[in-house]
Amino acid sequence: MQTRIIAVGQRIADWAQTAVGDYLSRFPRDFRVELKEIRTEPRAGQTPAKLMAAEAERILAAVEPDDFVVVLDEHGKDMTTMELAKQFARWRADGENPVFIIGGPDGLAPEVKAAAHMTLRLSAMTLPHAFARVLLSEQIYRAWSILAKHPYHRA
Repeated sequence: MQTRIIAVGQRIADWAQTAVGDYLSRFPRDFRVELKEIRTEPRAGQTPAKLMAAEAERILAAVEPDDFVVVLDEHGKDMTTMELAKQFARWRADGENPVFIIGGPDGLAPEVKAAAHMTLRLSAMTLPHAFARVLLSEQIYRAWSILAKHPYHRA
């Protein structure tokens, strides 16, 4: 199974980069998770709509036709860790490769949201993008640990 995180922004705080790298390095070969960073559009003199449209082109270019696209959005579905683990089990059984998309500072363009098979919310609270990467990476690792019966998840 191949899982990818596509995240807009190439400069995040060192602590977040370290945490994401740590979680991503823990996965076994048969459950790889990869981070693809998408360049943020230069902000000077552009409207949010233009910024999101330019970023959308780069995001959608990184999505493969057979990917199961999961967009992270504040209006998405709330999911428990156990529900996420069950969803990963379904993806694996169906031979699907999930791709999680984290937008830039202005969010995601409508065309990216329209390409989603699922919209997921990490929290009812607004999160900084760096923290969203860490939280998502940890939750994917935790979901894997539940499926693998690894002792990381103790609940």
